[in-house]
Amino acid sequence: MELLERALAYTRSTLATVTPAHLHLPTPCERWDLGDLLGHMEDSLDAFAEGAHGTIDLHSAAPAPVGERIRSLQVKACDLLGAWAGATTPTVAVGGRPMPVRTIARLAAVEIAVHGWDVGRTTGADLPVAADLADALMPTALALALEQHGEFGPPVPVPADAGPERRMLALLGRRAASYRS
Repeated sequence: MELLERALAYTRSTLATVTPAHLHLPTPCERWDLGDLLGHMEDSLDAFAEGAHGTIDLHSAAPAPVGERIRSLQVKACDLLGAWAGATTPTVAVGGRPMPVRTIARLAAVEIAVHGWDVGRTTGADLPVAADLADALMPTALALALEQHGEFGPPVPVPADAGPERRMLALLGRRAASYRS
């Protein structure tokens, strides 16, 4: 829960930088503009909230209209924390396959933090993922990189002296040109 809460707090700060003028800008997520990314984030929050009740159906709900997305994302983020705080199930069925609740919560934290970073890069906010948060997300990011199913871009190389944020993001396809200098 603590890791998920920290990822949500970080992403809330990047979402606060979004204006209507940003919605059609390209993001670090190939083929998505910011409006598309926000729709995906909204759908992901819905899915992870479902997981707190024991099942994640692999379908997409219609996202809120673009003008309402930020408010909708804020509400859904709060709902997600509440749902996971009250979760009592030890496993979550994802497409019929049981997965430990802890795994789903860590996957949610990575998804939320990385896409929060994408939002910040798109708006020019450049809010870094805290080193301790990036370190905590690293094992899950590595697992996602090893089992790529198209959720993120393929891993990209980084210098040996890269910090935790850069290494974690590179595992999920975020390129060096997307980083602060």
